[in-house]
Amino acid sequence: MSQDHQSEVTQILRSLSAGDESAAQRLLPHVYDQLRALAGGFFRRQAPGHTLQPTALVHEAFLKLVSHPESEFSGRRHFYDVAAMAMRQLLADHARQRKTAKRGDGALRVTLDDSAAVAATALDVDLVSLDDAMRKLGQLDRRQERIVELRFLAGLSVEDTAEVLGISPRTVKRDWQMARAWLRRELNAD
Repeated sequence: MSQDHQSEVTQILRSLSAGDESAAQRLLPHVYDQLRALAGGFFRRQAPGHTLQPTALVHEAFLKLVSHPESEFSGRRHFYDVAAMAMRQLLADHARQRKTAKRGDGALRVTLDDSAAVAATALDVDLVSLDDAMRKLGQLDRRQERIVELRFLAGLSVEDTAEVLGISPRTVKRDWQMARAWLRRELNAD
């Protein structure tokens, strides 16, 4: 993304935060591809045949982000960070609704791992349990919760996660390792 494009997105976000109602319409074409890629990261971890599609997730998350007049974004990075949180919440809510409707039958399952290469050591959990555990993790360490959200659910690399959070890649790796261990222990307790 060019520097000019990044600056333009930041300016539109400032206009949106200032209450400019037309800013949302100007913003979407600038952020759509990045939001679609973020949604794609979430869906790479979903079971086939998921009833919510990436495009719908992007649209729902975008509407959630821009429809609140109190939404304030400090910049492009902050916007994408909040977008990832919104997508996670939407997916967890969707999974809860499906789980309630089916009373647990066919609950969505995800694998908590770093890559396909370590799938043998992965923990198989449903998205609702993972979301509940991540909420607990967030109460203990908000940054670790965000790292799990961005690395595992959104599929960002260590470097991209570090950029979004404004921390070093080494810190991301360390916190990612600790968060995964904590989540495995928490999910095994259930």
